[in-house]
Amino acid sequence: GAICLVGGIFHVNSRPLQVFIRSFTWSGEAYLSYSLSAISVMGFTAAVFSWYNNSVYPSEFFGPTGPEASQAQGFTFLVRDQKLGIKVSSNQGPTALPKYLMRSPSGEIIFGGETMRFWSMSSGWVEPLRNSGGLDIYKIKKDIQCWQERRAAEFMTHAPLGSLNSVGGVATEVNSVNYVSPRSWLTSSHWVLSYFMLVGHWWHAGRSRSAALSFEKGISRVYEPLLYMRPID
Repeated sequence: GAICLVGGIFHVNSRPLQVFIRSFTWSGEAYLSYSLSAISVMGFTAAVFSWYNNSVYPSEFFGPTGPEASQAQGFTFLVRDQKLGIKVSSNQGPTALPKYLMRSPSGEIIFGGETMRFWSMSSGWVEPLRNSGGLDIYKIKKDIQCWQERRAAEFMTHAPLGSLNSVGGVATEVNSVNYVSPRSWLTSSHWVLSYFMLVGHWWHAGRSRSAALSFEKGISRVYEPLLYMRPID
């Protein structure tokens, strides 16, 4: 706050450099368009931030992120098949890629399958299963807790995708309306409102430039076809 106050005093008592004076339009409507563009950028940033960040926007309150739901599904299937006796550390899928566990480009052990693209995702339910080398094989086999299974199953079935087909590896239900989480609403509202702000910026920026060029009265009617037509009667 103090820095903003000092910056405000500085700009009130100083004059912009000539390069900025020549580059920008200086009018009330131009200032409005600049403000709308800034709000739009911040809104788009907030939309992406709320969609991917599960620390500031906890999944317990806002629902899981897309990558988190995908990882949760991979984990849930791993737990299920491991209980059926499948050796998850070496089992391969139909494409000869590891089905349950594999190595990331940096060598860490991660969940396999389509969810491998989200291998850097961090969340409270999966972090206890990791060590410095990624997922701990011993913990995967011997130390999975019931609360982790429940949390992963909940996140898998509450993916914020709102889609009728598979997105990010998450198998969505084709015969029903999918769950739309508060995270989806928060992200969508930020994105849509930011787009409206961007359109407002374009509108007022165009009007301010037109006013600066003395063109704000609109297009000349000299060449309007109606002026050259015969009267109706």
